[in-house]
Amino acid sequence: MKVLIQRVKKASVTIESKLFSKINSGILALVGIEKGDSSEQIEKMAQKLVNLRIFPDENDKMNKSILDIKGEMLVVSQFTLCASCKKGTRPSFDGSAPPEIANSLYEEFVTKIKSFGIPVKTGKFGAMMEVGLINDGPVTFMLEL
Repeated sequence: MKVLIQRVKKASVTIESKLFSKINSGILALVGIEKGDSSEQIEKMAQKLVNLRIFPDENDKMNKSILDIKGEMLVVSQFTLCASCKKGTRPSFDGSAPPEIANSLYEEFVTKIKSFGIPVKTGKFGAMMEVGLINDGPVTFMLEL
């Protein structure tokens, strides 16, 4: 499982020229589900993500989590995070979980994040989406399990 997170001032998903979802201050999480991922990885990643101290405290040090700031999260499935570009010039997506498994684990991840009391918006699994954001920092991290 790979999750690319960005601290944002705002973020949104547009599908077919229509606003699908949007958040204000918080985290944009792009989620890649790989072959072999399970509920165990979902649990660990959700715990890690909601407790990760990437927001500034009163001294401008990264000491606060999304829970501390009462931020929002936009969670978007992105299978391309699982691509391998090691050989040749065309990415290989062999490491990505099949869509039916990936969608189930993605939905489980969203449900788990919501269980912490964080307002969560999503993209639409499998859709062609336009993701817009105003990065805060910029602050970007790749989390892998």
